[in-house]
Amino acid sequence: MPRTHISSTELKRGFKESPMLKIISGITNFDAASVERVAKAAGKGGADFVDVACDPALVRLAFDVSGLPICVSSVDPELFPSAMDAGAAMIEIGNFDAFYSQGLIFDAFKVLSLARDTRKLLPDVFLSVTVPHILPLDQQAQLALDLVELDVDLIQTEGGTSAKPFSSGSLGLIEKAAPTLAACHTISKTFLSEQINVPILCASGLSSVTVPMAIASGASGVGIGSAVNRLTDYLSMVAVVREIKEALGCLKIPVFE
Repeated sequence: MPRTHISSTELKRGFKESPMLKIISGITNFDAASVERVAKAAGKGGADFVDVACDPALVRLAFDVSGLPICVSSVDPELFPSAMDAGAAMIEIGNFDAFYSQGLIFDAFKVLSLARDTRKLLPDVFLSVTVPHILPLDQQAQLALDLVELDVDLIQTEGGTSAKPFSSGSLGLIEKAAPTLAACHTISKTFLSEQINVPILCASGLSSVTVPMAIASGASGVGIGSAVNRLTDYLSMVAVVREIKEALGCLKIPVFE
């Protein structure tokens, strides 16, 4: 069994016990040196797991330098099995922010198709799926419900690329996070009304200012990408990870029955 392996049961329990912090190196980032810096900083800063592009070599590298469970992200289900064989602990369809500038659009039908194909390939693996922020909020909530019907283990939100903050400082950070926070709140409220206990990971555009808002909006964890991976100084990266972790440390998350 790969050293990076952690069971779906353990992952689900982790999301129920305390807010989880995922550090994201980037779904299109195949630069080994960059991934190594991000993963190493994630481990040193106290993150719970690392999200890397779906490549077996990056899975092994990220684990070796971080010691953390590894999530792999892709929009091609056929790539997931080899990454799992390399030791990935979980898989993520999305997030899709990196593809919008290329003109690639992921609608609800496409996301459901990807999830369905992935479940056929890997029926027992912990599966996270991003809900595209290009959908209206009510459609995001409906897609999340449909994904739960496909036995998806974790719903992830996004929205950082669509945000257009007008202010500086804390207000600007809140404006940047508004789309993903709104999606998280809407999906969480829908899940509550339907008595669904699938956790939500709020990601894209978050900072230490806004991660408490993500938890208050119903998230069981947060995903942090550009706040860390855009940096080039290792010590600064570690400091940001620790700052985010501390912002989550005194918070409680929704308790699932």
